Amino acid sequence: MTGAQRRGQLLDIGRALFAERGFDGTSIEEVATRANVSKPVVYEHFGGKEKLYAVVVDREMEELLNRITTALGSATHPRVVLERAALALLDYIEASTDGFRILVRDSPVAHSTGSFASLISDAASQVEHILAAEFKSRGFAPEHAPMYAQMLVGMVALTGQWWLDVRHPAKAEVAAHLVNLAWNGLAGLEHAPELSSD
Repeated sequence: MTGAQRRGQLLDIGRALFAERGFDGTSIEEVATRANVSKPVVYEHFGGKEKLYAVVVDREMEELLNRITTALGSATHPRVVLERAALALLDYIEASTDGFRILVRDSPVAHSTGSFASLISDAASQVEHILAAEFKSRGFAPEHAPMYAQMLVGMVALTGQWWLDVRHPAKAEVAAHLVNLAWNGLAGLEHAPELSSD
């Protein structure tokens, strides 16, 4: 293997172990054993378990944030933006279950650049700009946009954590119900919501 291939292999093995056992339950010795290399090879690439974990978390954060950013910028109607953002998170959970399991755990690494809370905050900042413009155009106070952005993104993220384990109902149905609550509120819930972007 080339150095880059070995590094990629170690990242994949570390990612699987961190998802399965968490940071504390994973050892460099086990990463090395699964890769069929000695422990010094793992240390040569990452310097230790903390750095391996930080690289895994950063890679997952970047992938998820890219998905959400793309979704937020791909539509003009606010309801469709919300639908696409909810689907982006659920798509990521479905396609990258191990990565999401790692992100929702609290990072024990002080120098890790990312955590699920910081990802939620980044996503809320992007939603805030969309909401502020929408609030202003409808005569609502745009200074309330940051609070509503946190509410919306938090609702989607926590629902994603729940769906990670239950996987029922189907992803599109979960997204439709999320948007139903966010868009219509409890007083105006639809009985059989559907995604308008379908």
